[in-house]
Amino acid sequence: MVTMASADSALKSYYLGAVTEQLNTAVNPFLAKIRQSTADVWGKEVRRLAQYGVNGGVGAGTEEGDLPSAAGNNYEQFVTTLKNLYGTLEISDKAVRASENNAGAFVNLLNAEMEGLVRSSAFNFGRMLFGDGSGVLCKVKSVSGNTITADSVINLIEGMCVDILSSAGAEISGASARRITAVDRDKKTFTVSGNTLSGVEANNLVCVQGSYNLELTGLGAIFQSTGTLYGLDRATHKWLVPYMKASVGTISELAIQTAIDRLEEQAGSRVDFIVCSWGVKRALQKALSESRMLTGTAELAGGYRAMTYNGIPVVADRFCPAGTMYLLNTSDFCLHQLCDWKWLEGDDGRVLKQVPGKPLYTATLVKYADLICTRPCGQGMLSGITEE
Repeated sequence: MVTMASADSALKSYYLGAVTEQLNTAVNPFLAKIRQSTADVWGKEVRRLAQYGVNGGVGAGTEEGDLPSAAGNNYEQFVTTLKNLYGTLEISDKAVRASENNAGAFVNLLNAEMEGLVRSSAFNFGRMLFGDGSGVLCKVKSVSGNTITADSVINLIEGMCVDILSSAGAEISGASARRITAVDRDKKTFTVSGNTLSGVEANNLVCVQGSYNLELTGLGAIFQSTGTLYGLDRATHKWLVPYMKASVGTISELAIQTAIDRLEEQAGSRVDFIVCSWGVKRALQKALSESRMLTGTAELAGGYRAMTYNGIPVVADRFCPAGTMYLLNTSDFCLHQLCDWKWLEGDDGRVLKQVPGKPLYTATLVKYADLICTRPCGQGMLSGITEE
């Protein structure tokens, strides 16, 4: 007989390993490529020593003269707070009882719930990797009833629960925890559940529920020229600023090779991974085809296949900003984590818990982590590329 105890046991002993593997390798090729480590985690923070520049204790001299003065490596400490990543599934008591005498039906029920959780977690985790940590999905352009016209809907999908905040990040009455019921990607509109939106106006922020300024330090935060990164001011630490070229226009081999050469020349960085939007990938394919440059394919971690440019894998990602190409040295990236994905367990050791006052049971996956790039100056970005 199937019981809540057996369901709890299945989640812990059978499903956790499979879910962890999928979320670590199947979210997108970029995540599958970078390291994940529990090193440098201190309490609720990641504290990572980052070396920059070169050792200064080198020099030439006379046969009997003084030796060069010692001048060791340059270090700065990166400090960032571990971000709290959650994914929750829900099973009704009725659904469990209906399948209690049919193990196959119960397995199908759990499989469906877990697939939904993995799909949702993968969507949001993949989105965070390209975000700036703010959790902002898009900005409001106009509102009509429960339908919002946004500046972009690339980060939106049906079923998401969102908060609509003021341009300063303040709560708007009645605009929290609204579920997206429809997305029109051609018109850049989306519709939310609940009463008619009031108090929502242009330039308001749309964020994942409860996530404002609490998400991973993604590429959007790393590729900036001002402000702070990992607690350090870019104004006094120029090596925190990546190579960025805007208004590229038509993509060309020259533009890409110039960026790659610049990173190797000035930072000693070797680009081993290129990620771009779908439109940029098509534009690159067209440019390489017209120049009759031979392109190959590469097998990536996680089972992905990608086209290559001069042997470097080129991957398109749905969350990469339009008209943008990132040129990355993935050895400089690490996802520092307190632990891998785990179930939240109660004092009794169970992961399935009843929702107070409701015939529902929930289980929550959790991971405490943040993304760190130890050499931002070794990364490049081309933007303003004309898409195909």
